[in-house]
Amino acid sequence: MADAKSGLITDEVGTVRCFWPGEDQQYLTYHDEEWGVPEDSDQRLFEKVCLEGFQAGLSWITILRKRENFRDAFHDFEIEKVAAMGDADIERLVQNAGIIRHRGKIKSTINNARKAIEMVESEGSLGAYFWRSEPPTSERPGELTYDWMRANPISPRSTALSKDLKKRGWSFVGPTTMYAFMQAMGMVNDHIEGCTCRVDIERKRSEFTRPS
Repeated sequence: MADAKSGLITDEVGTVRCFWPGEDQQYLTYHDEEWGVPEDSDQRLFEKVCLEGFQAGLSWITILRKRENFRDAFHDFEIEKVAAMGDADIERLVQNAGIIRHRGKIKSTINNARKAIEMVESEGSLGAYFWRSEPPTSERPGELTYDWMRANPISPRSTALSKDLKKRGWSFVGPTTMYAFMQAMGMVNDHIEGCTCRVDIERKRSEFTRPS
């Protein structure tokens, strides 16, 4: 049952969650076990950046259902292997119905892998770079409500992060995409107040050692 005012849904056993996974089991699992969990693996962070870029203009469930195909297509997002991909790989992937066959986004993934290698060389790791954009408590709402979520699809930090990445040569990293990335990687906890996962994510964030 969904509550349009609170943005929460309640299942048949009384579990309260954010509204967006609906009743899709794969989406529910993603919401419950992955979304918002702090991440510092460069490989997984790179994957999240790329998949959020592929999601632009589409729904996240579309990407989630194809995620294993994306992993197969892009060497499980091992940065060095993706960076080594070339024109023949692009032409092959444009024909791959298992992923999103958007030439620009495919080329962007390879480009971003090359830029990620440069970032690791200059910053130490992707994790160290991205976690520097974590907003302080003063920039976060006192209560994470559905209304606040709808009114804030971007943030000053996601806008600044987008601008810096573009300056470094990354692509498909607009402010909205980067805010979705920040939500997914646990840089912010955007589980709505009342969601059963919110407290657990806060605990994981408090226990998480930020890379430096």
